[in-house]
Amino acid sequence: MSSIKHIVSMPLHHIKTSARAAAGIAALVFCAALLAAQTSPEVKIVVTGDVPTPLTLSASDLAAMPHERIELNEMDAGVTVYEGVPIQEIFKKAGLRGRMLAGYVLAHARDGYEVVYSMGELDPEIGSTRLYVADRRGGKALFAYQGPARLVATTDKKEARSARMLERLEIVRLKK
Repeated sequence: MSSIKHIVSMPLHHIKTSARAAAGIAALVFCAALLAAQTSPEVKIVVTGDVPTPLTLSASDLAAMPHERIELNEMDAGVTVYEGVPIQEIFKKAGLRGRMLAGYVLAHARDGYEVVYSMGELDPEIGSTRLYVADRRGGKALFAYQGPARLVATTDKKEARSARMLERLEIVRLKK
């Protein structure tokens, strides 16, 4: 109650200055929170399952791998340019060699979304699906709601399997 009396007894120009200062501080806090929300978390893509060499790929690991420029026709944004690592490069790093036609890749996203790609469709000598692990959009790191990495399937008619917030690629071989 004493703080209310203090404000009431203040001269009007002090109250206006205090209100402006408080509004300025609130705006700075809001901008800092917005910037933090748009900054992608640390890149960490885990490659697990039936692979000779399980991996945890960091941002520097992805940056050191060959990248390609990819155009994806997104329903809400038109054509968007991504930069990413072809999935075959990640397979090589995990020690996958030769054909694995009785298997699939299960991609897991941070928000619980999952998508599946058959290994046959991803084999460039057999299938036509071109899949990338993208870490950049329009020349910049992905926003937090998209990244830190995202799958980009350029040959799908809709972007539903271009899963955002990618965290894990699980390689599964079907057993007889």
